[in-house]
Amino acid sequence: MPEQYLDGYTRILADACATGRRLTHEELRSRHELGAEAAAKGHGLRVLVREHLRAGRAAWPPGASPDTVLSTIEQAVDSFAAGYEQAQHIALRQAVTTRREFVDDLLHGLGDAGRLAARAEHLGLRLSRTHAVAVAEGPEKYDETDAVPRRVAAALFSRFESRRILFSTKDGRMVCIAPGDQDDILVHFAKHAHAATGGGRVALGRVRPGVVGIGHSYEEALNALDVAHRMGFDEPLLRAIDLLVFPVLARDRQALVDLVSTTLSPLQQARGGAEPLLATLTAYFDTGCNATEAARQLSLSVRALTYRLERIHTLTGADPTHPMHRYTLHTATIGARLLDWPTRPL
Repeated sequence: MPEQYLDGYTRILADACATGRRLTHEELRSRHELGAEAAAKGHGLRVLVREHLRAGRAAWPPGASPDTVLSTIEQAVDSFAAGYEQAQHIALRQAVTTRREFVDDLLHGLGDAGRLAARAEHLGLRLSRTHAVAVAEGPEKYDETDAVPRRVAAALFSRFESRRILFSTKDGRMVCIAPGDQDDILVHFAKHAHAATGGGRVALGRVRPGVVGIGHSYEEALNALDVAHRMGFDEPLLRAIDLLVFPVLARDRQALVDLVSTTLSPLQQARGGAEPLLATLTAYFDTGCNATEAARQLSLSVRALTYRLERIHTLTGADPTHPMHRYTLHTATIGARLLDWPTRPL
């Protein structure tokens, strides 16, 4: 340990022990500042404390009582350690802030690409490669310091310690960025995130190249989570590549509104409103047009389900069992779920 962090220590010890006084404000301040300086230079606190004790023992004032000497050493070391810890906390907060700013810039494609690449290298990412982004959400909003993200991060890095991975939190969700050719990392992340959140969903964006690609993959993962909410999907792992049809449908909102309104609005004339018949169409199409399975899911008899399908045909003019009409009704049903109709008016 550099001797500079013991500067004035033995003199303070001798002066204070001569009269049994407590350390002055100035003496405590000098210890505090040296502790902060040692922390900034990266020296370990345990070594620093040990050297203070060793120096105190070597410079033990002749004739001083043990209580007086130990009390003086305690005051000096306590002030030194307080300065050290305060500097560490400040540095940690600054590091967390810098990291969050970098993650925000990376996920939203902000800033100079060259500078982002240099910053990413320090965190283990090579932005010249392809990457994919996984986003996990649970019943609560999470911060990196919370127990759930720390548990997921521990499970992730204990297995893939040598891999180039970035784990963080963003807007209350957990985010994992991994090389595009290492899908096992994101699947492992999804498994542990699902378990740690008590059944939360995880969405995987597509593999994309470069800095901009990471932002696109992140947006795809967020969109996949949004689609899952709207469509009522309960799968724990969603892949954006499997849900591409939904953003396509939602891209032209006015066309989708027109389709839903024209095709399904007559269902509102039914005695119970549109919801029961819309639920019937959803179950029917989700089961591959299997009337028996759809009836089971809806707790109906097959006869009751068949009656509902006939009623839909009567009201809309489109027959769910007819191949020519099926695609229009199916697309309109998906559109209704994306638009949250009829709960929300078109």
